[in-house]
Amino acid sequence: MSIKSWLPAFVLVGVITPLLVAFPAGREPFTQTVTEYSLEMIAILPAVMILMGLMTVFVSNEFIGRVLGHTSGVWGMVVAFILGTLPTGPLYVAFPFARTLRDKGARTVNIVIFLSAWACIKLPQELVELRYLGWRFMVTRLMLSIVFVTLMAMVIGRGSKTDARAAKPQP
Repeated sequence: MSIKSWLPAFVLVGVITPLLVAFPAGREPFTQTVTEYSLEMIAILPAVMILMGLMTVFVSNEFIGRVLGHTSGVWGMVVAFILGTLPTGPLYVAFPFARTLRDKGARTVNIVIFLSAWACIKLPQELVELRYLGWRFMVTRLMLSIVFVTLMAMVIGRGSKTDARAAKPQP
């Protein structure tokens, strides 16, 4: 690993340290929160890494390219939405999956849709919304989420260097 890959961590420490010195009352809540999240990640991430390894070995690049790649079109977007709505768990678990999808040839639009669906369109969440906020609220929020996630993904996809290179025929 290069020093460049550690730069965000150094910047974070450089920002947090003066804040903790300036606001000593925040040290205990900060430490408690960092400890809780770290323990949660230590409990979850090994299983995620095992799943990533299995996905890397057993799901071919050709399959991901066909289903979520640059030629997948609208069907790939639908699959990305479905993949993002099914799992439960914290969003940070989705990032290794997204990286593996990217490495296997998924286009940026579908990765953004997958991550956004994981963040805001989970099936269990929709059922809770239906129960407590009613079907009108649930359907309205769901439809707006789908529309805006799709638009956002398309804008990001247009600006993606990875997608632009993949869309051009290679000599």
